[in-house]
Amino acid sequence: MIRSMYSGVSGMRGFQTKLDVIGNNIANVNTVGFKAGRVMFKDIMSQTVSGVTAPTDDGMGGINAKQIGLGVSIGSIDTLHMAGSAMTTNNPLDLRIDGDGFFMVSLGEDQEAPFLTRAGDFHLDAARQLVTSDGLRVWSADGAPLEPLDEEVVAFTIAQDGTIMMKLANGEIEAGEAIGVARVVNPEGLEKIGGNLYRLSPNANLDELEPTTGNNAELGTGAIISGQLEMSNVDLTGEFTEMIVAQRGFQANSRIITTSDEVLQEVVNLKR
Repeated sequence: MIRSMYSGVSGMRGFQTKLDVIGNNIANVNTVGFKAGRVMFKDIMSQTVSGVTAPTDDGMGGINAKQIGLGVSIGSIDTLHMAGSAMTTNNPLDLRIDGDGFFMVSLGEDQEAPFLTRAGDFHLDAARQLVTSDGLRVWSADGAPLEPLDEEVVAFTIAQDGTIMMKLANGEIEAGEAIGVARVVNPEGLEKIGGNLYRLSPNANLDELEPTTGNNAELGTGAIISGQLEMSNVDLTGEFTEMIVAQRGFQANSRIITTSDEVLQEVVNLKR
């Protein structure tokens, strides 16, 4: 079989994967805290037909190698962790990190390593605990789930460093725990597990997470903005442009396979 057919097949597979990633980006264009994906290609090992020759002392020039590429493969599928646009909701439990860092959430107190998220649409449950839409508890800067609010708290606000400023029934203002923020060395190394959550991997952080407060200049965490949400960072204009490129690439590789098939048909017909 001729090499061009297999190259066309690899190209179709690559562009199909690219379309899958683009489709997921477009589907999540309005998902809070979503980070877009990107597919990068790389060529497969080339077949060397003729090797390279160095120049000789008698004046003979060098000859370059003759190589034929064998197609394309997926080099990487990256998650782009640029900040999404801010949407003002005026809901004090809607939080946005203005800079680097992730909120930490867990299924309960027994979970050792928390999940990470940029989606700050939090809620107060019946036990007066700060939780996500799926009931996961939000962690404090002390490395544990936030304690439930006391029944004497009638109102509260959240400062830019995550500190919960509580107003008691007697009118006094007290500072409570601070909402935790975690800084990750390589955010692209995090694993997506669904539900706007990420799981820590060995390529994201070599050491365990070090929970801290928001607006920490030393560790580089961003400020926590109350009353706002970080929206998806998907750019529809760019996604539709890439979709057209992927569609044309898929069609071109399909044409390569069709042409290769026609060439093989001509070879078979030589016998007749």
